[in-house]
Amino acid sequence: MGSFFLVFAGLLASGIPIALALGIGGTVYLYLSGNGMMALLLPQRMIAGIDQFVLLTIPLFLLAGTLMNVGGVTDRIVNFARAMVGHRRGGMSSVSILSSGFFAGISGSATAEASALGTILIPTMSKQGMPPAYAAALIAVSSVMGPIIPPSITMIIYGVLSGASIGQLFLAGVVPGIGIAVGLLTYASWRARRDGFPVTDKMTLADRLTATRRTFPALVLPLIILVGIKAGIFTPTEAAAVAVAYALVIGFIYKDLTVERVWNALIATALVSASILFITSMASIVSFVFTLEQVPTLIAEAMLQITENPWLILLFLNIFLLMLGMFLEPISILILTMPILLKMQALIGMDPVQFGTVVVLNVVIGMATPPVGILLFIASAISGEPVTRVIREALPLVGICLAVLALIALVPQLTLFIPRAVF
Repeated sequence: MGSFFLVFAGLLASGIPIALALGIGGTVYLYLSGNGMMALLLPQRMIAGIDQFVLLTIPLFLLAGTLMNVGGVTDRIVNFARAMVGHRRGGMSSVSILSSGFFAGISGSATAEASALGTILIPTMSKQGMPPAYAAALIAVSSVMGPIIPPSITMIIYGVLSGASIGQLFLAGVVPGIGIAVGLLTYASWRARRDGFPVTDKMTLADRLTATRRTFPALVLPLIILVGIKAGIFTPTEAAAVAVAYALVIGFIYKDLTVERVWNALIATALVSASILFITSMASIVSFVFTLEQVPTLIAEAMLQITENPWLILLFLNIFLLMLGMFLEPISILILTMPILLKMQALIGMDPVQFGTVVVLNVVIGMATPPVGILLFIASAISGEPVTRVIREALPLVGICLAVLALIALVPQLTLFIPRAVF
């Protein structure tokens, strides 16, 4: 397999998109290993990798989030968070964290969350007297809640690849998402007191009620999805279609959507969906190669030669996934490593839903982990601050996320009690 990793790393270093690097690397390996005839099966493998009905949830959830974003829901979420906690010392830092949590229930994407909220909140926090690098770090790390709080595109991909219940995975992400939000809010409050961030005026009761009323329809969308799936009213795929219809209805009721904005949302969704599904199809080639060469079995045997302690195996796996998360998109990581992950799950003996939550947490936290987490670079570009300063401010925030990850990995009840109670 050395030739595959060399080709793959070389292509990435040359700037070739990851989807092509995966496909070309797998094809080259087949020819170099004397299995060139099997390359004829690769188009079939690509189609098989995305020929799954449940994958329709990806473009549909993306469309629902995009419709709400272009329809002004992002601004209303920020205004609602400001009404709730904006009057506290350094209130805009708390507003940023709450906005990320609320926006996560709409977008399901960390990069979309960092981009959308960063352009609004980083300048606002800077005007309130907070260091721009700290504001950027707060947005970058808060955005990891996007793929954790339901509905989560990353959870959908994991469920499709592993066979785990998508509904249960959605519910399992609630506690980790809340845990990260609470940890970040606690740190933000402490930092505000330590550095003497300013206090802003409290909104009047009428303004707070108005902000709540205008934001409430968007905030209940995740609840509608989860209740509908649990009650058997619709499947996860149908839930995504319901989310689109709901976004259209509230957008036109509030007169925030126009035909032009809907068209722009459709174009943006098509581009992002095509990118995700193209990566999925290309990564199926690598999964095919790994299965052909029995790579998961070889890695499992090598791991057992080092240790048979399930906790040490889990620790090594966490470190491995965090490192991958710094360089690759979560969906690419899941597709690339799923055969290995399923083998590791069997070795550890962990519940499939808890294991999936731990895996998704790892890869999304990796996106904000120094030195090369992509969310750090997005926030740095928006703020205009050097990425080194953003990294320095992000370290304690990432530490909070890792502490939540450790709790989720070590205490199964934190992840499983809601799915078990509901299902």
